[in-house]
Amino acid sequence: MASLSGCVPVVAGGIGAGILMAEDRRTAGTYLIDEEIELKASSRIRESFGDNTRVYVTSFNRRVLLAGAVPDADVRAKVEELTLAVPNVRAIQNELAIGKVSSFATRTSDTYITTKVKARFLDDARFNAHHVKVVTESGTVYLMGVVKREEAAAAAEVTARTAGVSKVVKVFEYMD
Repeated sequence: MASLSGCVPVVAGGIGAGILMAEDRRTAGTYLIDEEIELKASSRIRESFGDNTRVYVTSFNRRVLLAGAVPDADVRAKVEELTLAVPNVRAIQNELAIGKVSSFATRTSDTYITTKVKARFLDDARFNAHHVKVVTESGTVYLMGVVKREEAAAAAEVTARTAGVSKVVKVFEYMD
């Protein structure tokens, strides 16, 4: 079940995380750097803005996706600035919405959507499910990973056909 969440902590994951890392196209060092980026950026954002925002920081191959909600454009820009200052961040895709923080019901639905997408990935032979990270915010599904264009298209197609998905955003890094 941990692999379905799209994010498996290395320390807590034990053997399962080791298997995922072996199938990952990132080096083990980059995998750990991504975990560090997520922790540091999230911590800096929490320290600066507290409960005034709900920002999800996801790093894949040192490319960071910012998703969630902030109260205004100034905070949105400051969150991006704080994240860019974290060591090893290569690029940022800022998908932060300006508005109210999503409700508990919406976040629960997003978790369910992510789980459904990842489960459907396991049934698709066109790509390895472990090569695509899935992040869902308010029904929008963000797909990250280091993939071939053909794999990206297949993952996006599977995602778009999943119930509850309102939009698919590809944040891939392409191998070809």
